[in-house]
Amino acid sequence: MTKQTLGLDNNLRDYLLSVSVREPEILMQLRQETAQHPMAIMQIAPEQGQLMSLLVQLIGAKKTLEVGVFTGYSALVVALALPPDAKVVACDISEEYTQIARRYWEKAGVSHKIDLHIAPAVETLDKLIQTELETFDFAFIDADKSAYDDYYERCLQLVRPGGLIAIDNVLWFGRVAQEEVQDNRTKKIRALNAKLHQDARVNISLVPVGDGLMLAQKKHSL
Repeated sequence: MTKQTLGLDNNLRDYLLSVSVREPEILMQLRQETAQHPMAIMQIAPEQGQLMSLLVQLIGAKKTLEVGVFTGYSALVVALALPPDAKVVACDISEEYTQIARRYWEKAGVSHKIDLHIAPAVETLDKLIQTELETFDFAFIDADKSAYDDYYERCLQLVRPGGLIAIDNVLWFGRVAQEEVQDNRTKKIRALNAKLHQDARVNISLVPVGDGLMLAQKKHSL
C-alpha cells in the first residue's frame, strides 16, 4: 500500500515504469486481479516490489519473513527472487485474502518456498523467537499500523546481524507530516519513525517509494 509511489504525476510514473520495472507476467496478473479487490489500496506498487526483489538478492537472502500478506504480491516477488532452497515465513490473519495468494504462489511454482501462518502475527513471531533467533536475512512489515512497533521489535530479534527489515507505509499518504492529523495509526507510525531515527541498533534509510519504505539494517554489534 499504496498501488503507486506518492508524489509522482501520471506522466512521470509511466516513464519510471517504462524504463525500470521488469515485472514477470505472473506478478502482473496478480496485481491486475488485486486491482479489482475492494481493498486494492493495500497492494504494494510494482516499483516497490522490484526494489524488494533487488534487496533480497543483494544481501544473499535465503530465509525471509513477511508480516502482512494480503493477496500475496510481496511474498511472491520475494519468493521469485530467492534461490530454490529458500524459505519465506508469511504471517496473516485472513484466510479469504490469502486464498488468492496461495493460488498465485502455486501457479508461479514457489508455494514450496512459502510457509503461511494464519494467526495474529505477534503470536507467530513470539513462537519463532523461541527457536529461530537471528536466523532470518530479511523481514517485510506491512500489516496493522497500530502494532508496527511490536512487529519491529520482534523482527529485530529474528533478523541476523547485517540482515534487513523493510517497513511499509511510513509516509502514510503524507499524513505523518500533517500535524493536525492525530488518529491512532498516524501517531503510531510517526512514533516509530522517530524511534528508528534514533535507534542505534540499526542503520536506516527512508526510501520514498510506494507509500514510504523504511529500511533498517541490523548492526553487527548491538
